[in-house]
Amino acid sequence: MSENELPTSEKIWRVIRNFFLPRLNRWFFLRLAVTVVLAVIIFKYLLVPCVISGASMEPTVHSSGFTFCWRGSYWRKAPQRGDIVIIKYDNNIYFLKRIVGLPGETVEFRDGKLFINGIAQDEPYVKFNSDWNMHPETVESGHFYVVGDNRSMPIVQHQKGAVRAKRIIGQPAF
Repeated sequence: MSENELPTSEKIWRVIRNFFLPRLNRWFFLRLAVTVVLAVIIFKYLLVPCVISGASMEPTVHSSGFTFCWRGSYWRKAPQRGDIVIIKYDNNIYFLKRIVGLPGETVEFRDGKLFINGIAQDEPYVKFNSDWNMHPETVESGHFYVVGDNRSMPIVQHQKGAVRAKRIIGQPAF
């Protein structure tokens, strides 16, 4: 059969095949496979996409944002007071909070001020103070005390308290 006698669909298929097949060689597939594997490793184990919702960290971090969590933040060092961390509560529920109390410390809120072991703390990142009070609470070993920066919210609306160190998955990569 000559080229002119072929049906139109066969002619189109030949044009497509002749255009793509020489370009699709084993190196292309190897590079594609390596790229896919690296992307899976990066987004599964190093960078976790997180949606930020809620106003508890405003004005430091605005709500309704999107960020990546860098899981390597605490591979070689422990979380410190003042660190902004991402905490995983359930399967896909993440909270962005600030660490204010370390294991073994006593955390207390009096007249809107944070007291650690009875000493008032200077928190320049807190823009909106409130008048909440909270009785002293000792942070257990293996836990960190977290709270948001927007202290003008009523204390009942805050996701605050001691969280297990295992639940802290890393720091935001703003």
